[in-house]
Amino acid sequence: MRALEDVQVAAWGYADREVLPGTMFRIGAVTGAVVLAAYPAAAPEGRPLGLAYGFPALRRGKGGEAELWHHSHLLAVRPECRGSGLAVALKHAQRERALAQGMTRMTWTFDPLVARNARLNLGKLGARAVSYHPDWYALDDDREAAFPADRLMIEWDLTRPQEERPAPAPRGEVLLEADGRGWPQMRQGAPDSPSSLAEVPTRDLPEDARRAWRLALREVLSARLAAGDVVSDLARAGDRAYYVLTRP
Repeated sequence: MRALEDVQVAAWGYADREVLPGTMFRIGAVTGAVVLAAYPAAAPEGRPLGLAYGFPALRRGKGGEAELWHHSHLLAVRPECRGSGLAVALKHAQRERALAQGMTRMTWTFDPLVARNARLNLGKLGARAVSYHPDWYALDDDREAAFPADRLMIEWDLTRPQEERPAPAPRGEVLLEADGRGWPQMRQGAPDSPSSLAEVPTRDLPEDARRAWRLALREVLSARLAAGDVVSDLARAGDRAYYVLTRP
């Protein structure tokens, strides 16, 4: 369990106080959480290469009935394992264990500015983003000065596993895309469009450009998701990527 702390540091460069401690994995493993670690087949007693961690979530529905599902809090792989298929394997192993507990739905959050994670969640797993949450985390003591930690909430129907599909070509009404300098440019779209697109940058950007993209994506995605759309896929055209927004 302690070794899973090191995986978090390797994956994200976390400071000590941001790392989920091994004691939480320990108690979670015997009280209903799912704690998974991935090890190299050639050295199964070696250091873990990745982890997945989630727990049962509960709330009251609109009619007062209890809603129970699995919320995935952490999925991390060491940098040298990115693109290897390890994240997908961990997610499917997590799905199997959640189903064994009687869960049929899994949720988690991810940063909408990270196109790599969007491809995993939407294209490789077949999940969808259902809501936008600005400033989901406070990652700095000075929240006003910190880079906004916005998140998309993912929902995955565990009863409908989906094979990985290639990224589609972008088709639909463009609501947000890069201008000639690579900065976000908003476009006016029809509110009832059955399919629309919002570009997400795929390369590293300076701080001011990243903040501009953060706020632009916040405006477009939060409005369309609040209106009933879902983010159903990540389209690609060369080195450019677009969120696909559809009306269920």
